[in-house]
Amino acid sequence: MTGAPDTAHRAAPVEQVMVTALSADGSTRRPDHVVGEEPLEIRVGGPFGPTEPVAVTMRTPGHDFELAVGFLLSEGLLAGQSDLRAVKYCDLPEDDPQAFNVVTVTSARPVEVGARRRRTTVSASCGICGTATLDELRDRCPSVPAGEALPAEVLTSLPARLRESQHVFAQTGGLHAAGLFDAAGSVLAVREDVGRHNAVDKLVGWAAMQRRLPLASSVLVVSGRVSFEIVQKAAVAGIPVLAAVSAPSSLAVATAQALDMTLAGFVREGRANLYAGAWRVEGSPA
Repeated sequence: MTGAPDTAHRAAPVEQVMVTALSADGSTRRPDHVVGEEPLEIRVGGPFGPTEPVAVTMRTPGHDFELAVGFLLSEGLLAGQSDLRAVKYCDLPEDDPQAFNVVTVTSARPVEVGARRRRTTVSASCGICGTATLDELRDRCPSVPAGEALPAEVLTSLPARLRESQHVFAQTGGLHAAGLFDAAGSVLAVREDVGRHNAVDKLVGWAAMQRRLPLASSVLVVSGRVSFEIVQKAAVAGIPVLAAVSAPSSLAVATAQALDMTLAGFVREGRANLYAGAWRVEGSPA
């Protein structure tokens, strides 16, 4: 796979602003840090044909190549990591303000975007899902790998371990995180973003670019609630266990059950609710 390194971008994941801080002693002006938010246009093309825009999503700058690849995998526009041929920022003039806000992914085979193109900007908070029904997702992901047994004490410790790796959150308090862990609880990778879906896409893109898919021995931990789209993205990546600090939706539970994925919600130190796939967690009723 070729492409310029995903290191330089004009906008930063953290920006400094001035605030008026109110307290019982009055008000003061001081600097504060906020999370960066910029649009990213994702384009895709085959080895010889023209590239086409697929979506514009609001994201935290950084790991843009991973975000684009992960998004295209979850949408089914890349069938797998072997389809990935190149990723790069688009060739725009250096002084163009969007120079680092447009990423093109080249597939090893022809790509038909068609009805999957997003005609509007996608906000960071909403899901982006090209799979309209659970049946379609079942066709793409009949079941997730069995993976490894996960001790209950490891599962319930993971949100705290994720929090320790949320470096941008520590500065801003204003974004989501997604982390990949092994069955022993060791961190494999963590990504942060204003959109929880983007954070997961960045992880999936990282794994694809590292040729690590499927993530059959991994646990995905997310800092917010779990929607259908989060379960979908985990399933496409072959992740058997998904844990969250907050609640799942009803469709997320139904999807995890249908795909035989382990889904845990309200995970805290020493406790968790297992909504599906309890058999993978050692120390819990099957």
